[in-house]
Amino acid sequence: ENKLRQQKYRENKKERLVTKPPPSSFRSRQSFVHVNSQICNTKSQYEECSTNSACGCFHPTDGNGNSFCGFLWVTCSELSSCGTPNNDCYEPGYICAHHTRYHDYPVCYPYLMATSEICPPMAIPLRAPAIDIHSNAKWIQNGLTVAGGNGSGNAINQLSYPYGLYVDDDQTIYIADTSNHRIMEWKYGATSGQVVVGGNGQGNGANQLDTPVDVIVDKERDSLIICDYGNSRVVRWPRRNDTSGETIISNISCMGLAMDENGSLYVVDTGKHEVRRYRINDTEGIVVAGGNGYGNRPDQLSNPSYAFVDRDHSVYVSDKLNNRVMQWKDGAKEGTVVVGGQGERNSLSQLYYPEGVVVDQLGTVYVIDGWNYRIIRWPKGATQGSVIAGDNERGGESNQFYYPIGLSFDLHGNLYVADQWNHRVQKFNIEQTTN
Repeated sequence: ENKLRQQKYRENKKERLVTKPPPSSFRSRQSFVHVNSQICNTKSQYEECSTNSACGCFHPTDGNGNSFCGFLWVTCSELSSCGTPNNDCYEPGYICAHHTRYHDYPVCYPYLMATSEICPPMAIPLRAPAIDIHSNAKWIQNGLTVAGGNGSGNAINQLSYPYGLYVDDDQTIYIADTSNHRIMEWKYGATSGQVVVGGNGQGNGANQLDTPVDVIVDKERDSLIICDYGNSRVVRWPRRNDTSGETIISNISCMGLAMDENGSLYVVDTGKHEVRRYRINDTEGIVVAGGNGYGNRPDQLSNPSYAFVDRDHSVYVSDKLNNRVMQWKDGAKEGTVVVGGQGERNSLSQLYYPEGVVVDQLGTVYVIDGWNYRIIRWPKGATQGSVIAGDNERGGESNQFYYPIGLSFDLHGNLYVADQWNHRVQKFNIEQTTN
């Protein structure tokens, strides 16, 4: 397969008419970068960055541009040394980068060998497990309290009505500690957390939050993105050594956040009953779900809460007051009911105020069934789901919830739930991943 890719590149190269400019007319390589390539700024040189194991991360020679994921085994005949003294490349479509086959010397690398077709991203949408969940997987029914659980309060071992959460690769949990107007970072195995955003009282200052309801991690920019609901804004906050954030979206009733592998941000605007997508550096965004007012038609939503984006850029939305989960395929003008939509009751074909939602590689939907105090798993195309956690009346025992709301998975497929009125985060370990 990789040989076919190399052959395709050579054929494309032969079709191009290239004229080498004189040294005085060298242009910076950035002007030639028009190929949709995956960036890998957080990875080391040559580190694996794709589902194609023959790809690795290349760092630009000047250290300022984006690192990119490219095919490692481009032949030497297809590479040439970068021009001196500024490490420029003569031909359009090339970038100067260090290469392992040239003993780490700077060479002009062809961007056609760094496309997402050749090097598909290994990253997957946020809140999805980075491993595929087996169709017969089960979870231990008694959850472990991994954050909070010490009553409502503002001590560092407490939470107060938590909403959304995000679990990082190392099982660090970021929690929207809503009534404390802060974001908490809870390390794996820790008995207390650390305030990483806010915690300076309720307010609209650059170092304050007002009723934050969701948080995600933007790994490429090493920052947190937060739904600052009470301030009607979305803020970005660096994860390292910073005491204030910046507003990236204003005048929005943000309830939920998601991000795709291209870095596009999806924001649930519960007040406008829609989900908007914002590409990198986009401040306006476009509607990708709802946007036609409050209602229960296929092109409408009613107070949506959370969203998830799959590998095909389909948007799954917890359509809260319609008691259903809707799927909006990329570019669609209306959605399809994939879970619920049968009224607000507690049968296995119904939901009662759905909240956090995640979809796995098989199209199975995992959704918090809020007022039924349970987590539902709904296979693709099924007419009903099954309970994977909860459904034991409301309460504070290890197998109970008191209004669950936020949902996430870790790399191993373990399930995490923000148990709002119990002021805690519960972890349900995966029990079975094979037949």
